[in-house]
Amino acid sequence: MSTISSEQIARINELAKKSRTEEGLTPEERQEQAELRNAYIAAFRTSLKSQLDNTVVIEPDGTRHKLKQESSFRAN
Repeated sequence: MSTISSEQIARINELAKKSRTEEGLTPEERQEQAELRNAYIAAFRTSLKSQLDNTVVIEPDGTRHKLKQESSFRAN
């Protein structure tokens, strides 16, 4: 999944608010929360990687070059 819908974000927030109440989350809701968070993180990473892959640095002399990938980059 490379995108996450506004409904999914609303559900993440709803579960986060419920987890802070006395009632807490059921085991099923905890599982759903973990899955939604993982989907959100995956979408965020995909979006960030796409932005960085398309970033061009313009030097003071006008030369342009793409960002280089560092060897310490941790891709999941």
